[in-house]
Amino acid sequence: MANDELSGVQKAAILLIALGPEKSAAIFKHLKEDEIEELTLEIANTRSISPQAKEDVLNEFYQVCLAQQYIAEGGIGYAKDLLEKALGEEKAQDVITKLTASLQVRPFEFIRKTDPSQVLNFIQDEHPQTIAMILSYLAPGQSAMILGALTPEKQAEVAKRIAMMDRTSPDVIKEVERVLERKLASLLNQDYTIAGGVDAIVDILNTVDRGTEKHIMESLEIEQPELADEIRKKMFVFEDILLLDEPTKGLDPFLKKELAEILKQEVLETGGSVLMVSHDVNYCAEYADRCAMLFDGELLQGSTPEEFFGENYFYTTQANRIAKEYWKDAVTGTEVIRRCKEAMTEKK
Repeated sequence: MANDELSGVQKAAILLIALGPEKSAAIFKHLKEDEIEELTLEIANTRSISPQAKEDVLNEFYQVCLAQQYIAEGGIGYAKDLLEKALGEEKAQDVITKLTASLQVRPFEFIRKTDPSQVLNFIQDEHPQTIAMILSYLAPGQSAMILGALTPEKQAEVAKRIAMMDRTSPDVIKEVERVLERKLASLLNQDYTIAGGVDAIVDILNTVDRGTEKHIMESLEIEQPELADEIRKKMFVFEDILLLDEPTKGLDPFLKKELAEILKQEVLETGGSVLMVSHDVNYCAEYADRCAMLFDGELLQGSTPEEFFGENYFYTTQANRIAKEYWKDAVTGTEVIRRCKEAMTEKK
């Protein structure tokens, strides 16, 4: 089959096969799910590729990439001039035709590489009709960001004009493009450094003193609880864990209860966690949020005390051994007594 007879999907499949699995996998990360499915199916159905077909597809891909780069640098005219010098007039025109047909190079294409906030700075004071025309040619996500940052009055006016827009004179579009491109000339080829964000504040909060961190987090929990929760999850580090090894050994029941209150207060004040290693199953059942079994260096099971001890017949509490036949999830003496009282009340 001649290269001109291949569909775009077939050429893409041949290209990915030629590039190999690692490079193809990296490309897949930038595609939509339906595109990945379509290409995967096409690759699976491709039985054999002649060396000539593979070479033709690779050459076309290179030429289109070259054209895209030239268009981004200086527009269609600039790309055509450079391609003519590299490939000849006929081949250059063929590449440009394919590219413009498949990629639909649109007006204001140069704005797509500019940060929306920068575009907003230059167009927010323009007439609503001009803003509407520009936004109608941008990607929906980019237009949405700019539209959302306009004043409420101008938002409605611009939205109305986009909805009512029919056709615009190419000369008018070119003139607006020319003016806007000149305004943005100093920004077009700049990379915008991403600053701030959740990771940035996490790094800062991990450095400040505990008092400052606590004040900031308490304020965020009131104003923006979801953001506070996201930050807290990322701030959870080993310094937030209090590790205790057999802390109840040698303590009587009264001191054990006092220890539990102290640990509970510590968790409330610091937002940290207590990791306790203990053979005192009764204490763990009474006060732990989660229990797990460590055997031969591995955690074999982890769940709530009720689930953990309720499912165990050997490693469980004395209270659970007594009551397991009646209430499998009753693992503390307090809970067994409560269930007994309820049962007696029901009989009455």
